[in-house]
Amino acid sequence: MRIIGGYLKGRKILNPIDKSTRPLKDIVRESIFNIIEHSKKAYCPIKKNTNVLDLYSGIGSFGLECLSRGAKQVYFFEKYIPTLNILKKNIKFLECENKCQIFERDIEKIEEISKFINIKFDLIFLDPPFLKKNINKIIDKIYDMKILNDGALIIIHRNKNTYEKYSEKLEELRVEKYGKSKIIFAKISDLFN
Repeated sequence: MRIIGGYLKGRKILNPIDKSTRPLKDIVRESIFNIIEHSKKAYCPIKKNTNVLDLYSGIGSFGLECLSRGAKQVYFFEKYIPTLNILKKNIKFLECENKCQIFERDIEKIEEISKFINIKFDLIFLDPPFLKKNINKIIDKIYDMKILNDGALIIIHRNKNTYEKYSEKLEELRVEKYGKSKIIFAKISDLFN
């Protein structure tokens, strides 16, 4: 697995040691970034001041790709120790420690993020296990915490056969399918109401 674009393009990242972690495939990552950076709708191009929240981070492939493409800071949430150790190694190997912060916590406790940082995010990547049924709790917490900048983008990775009714607070902008993956581009509706 490699970084697809940006100043770290071509650099290798370590893969998970077991099948309980499902990293985002290179081709899916490349497609996501082509959409957000080159779409006529310009969903959320990565800029120097972009803050990214990578939930269920795994080995960090999405967040590290954001850094390579110019994001200011990435905040990773990962609790599974074997995968967390690989995430830390990837960050160190790519020499990105000063642009990364890792929360070694259950994502269900995302509200704790406000205890440690006082920023708003421009991009959130939400990649829960395919078998996780109710991700609306996380979406509702994101809404309630008011941690998004105006125009912020949420990208959700699900199995292509997963059919869910998302929180009314989430507005789908676009859905793409790649192999077993379904990528949902969305934003929080009525962000500041």
